[in-house]
Amino acid sequence: MYAITLSLLEKIVYYFGKGELIVFDYENTARAKGYKNIIGVDEAGRGPLAGPVVAAAVALVPGWFLEGLNDSKKLSPRVREKFFPIIKRNSLGYGVGIVDVATIDRINILQAALLAMKYAVEALPIRANLLLIDGNKSIDTEIDQWTIVKGDSLSHSIAAASVLAKVTRDKIMEQYHKQFPHYAFDRHKGYGTSLHRNSIKEYGPCPIHRRTFRGVKEFI
Repeated sequence: MYAITLSLLEKIVYYFGKGELIVFDYENTARAKGYKNIIGVDEAGRGPLAGPVVAAAVALVPGWFLEGLNDSKKLSPRVREKFFPIIKRNSLGYGVGIVDVATIDRINILQAALLAMKYAVEALPIRANLLLIDGNKSIDTEIDQWTIVKGDSLSHSIAAASVLAKVTRDKIMEQYHKQFPHYAFDRHKGYGTSLHRNSIKEYGPCPIHRRTFRGVKEFI
């Protein structure tokens, strides 16, 4: 296994439609180097005060393109929900990894996010040859991997993974809302909005709050 971080100078950038920036070169470069099953990997949920961190790993059908696909944070909830089944249908396979609050508090959120990515890769139904990972940290695996800063905006595969991770996590938080309705998890998904922080002040933390996080630990 080896891991590299690619620079902006190593990308070939294409413009599509109304000046929208689309980058394909990571996948193309990887295929030119002989990699077959190229996997985009990303996580969602590093910043919230509550709930798990979720990662997704996805191998897109070679050459498949979804207009408008981008970093999930740049897409509206409606668009993410629309893209979610489309991405799954046009993948060779995908996996999801979830790391719970207890583990986040025990090993810290960065390590938990990397662990979720590892779980997502291990859940793939196909053999991965190369991982394209969002960020600058590699994961614990023998599979070759390229780390790409802002990869969810620069690689179609990573952008697809970011949508799968974000929508999956949002659905989890919507389920938690039914269990803990005082916190309105269906609205903010655990992020530190004024509504959420005020709820913590009023009711105290619930079992899915991250007790090592500022904004929560003060009220334990």
